[in-house]
Amino acid sequence: MDITNFLPKIKEKGYSFTFAFIYAVTKCANQIEAFRCRFVDGKPVILDTVNTSFTYLKKGTELFKVVNVPMQDSMEAYVALAKKTEEQQEAYFTGPMGNDIYQFSPFPWVSYRHISHTDSGNRDNATPLFDWGKFYEREGKILLPFSVQVHHAFVDGIHIGKLAQALQAYLTDFA
Repeated sequence: MDITNFLPKIKEKGYSFTFAFIYAVTKCANQIEAFRCRFVDGKPVILDTVNTSFTYLKKGTELFKVVNVPMQDSMEAYVALAKKTEEQQEAYFTGPMGNDIYQFSPFPWVSYRHISHTDSGNRDNATPLFDWGKFYEREGKILLPFSVQVHHAFVDGIHIGKLAQALQAYLTDFA
């Protein structure tokens, strides 16, 4: 993703890049029905809104905690709630994760061309997983590796393409 416009504006606002980017992805993914599809009791359903769950490195350690934050109407509100939730959460995992989330697993130490995760083997787990790596500069642009892992019963390439287009537009037009 091209974050040339987004990154400096986030810094100006004093927002955490992680929290701001999670908000941007969630806002765009929630606009696409296929990304809100899940299995409930073995049957497909479409959720109205999907919230967030992300891994976050606990300060002073090499251990990650899983932080769950409900989606908010504005980036400002989401970033503030994510910061507060992360700071107050002592537990590494508050488990089990709900079905109404997008999972985020940032990987900001390495810039990559491909990433994949093991599959739980649960055929009813349709929770999308979003990753991103270390951003880099190329030809005057700041680029961010971004990957999406989905359940193919609901999400096809066309939907990932729609997400990529919507997210890129959001990042480019962010004010």
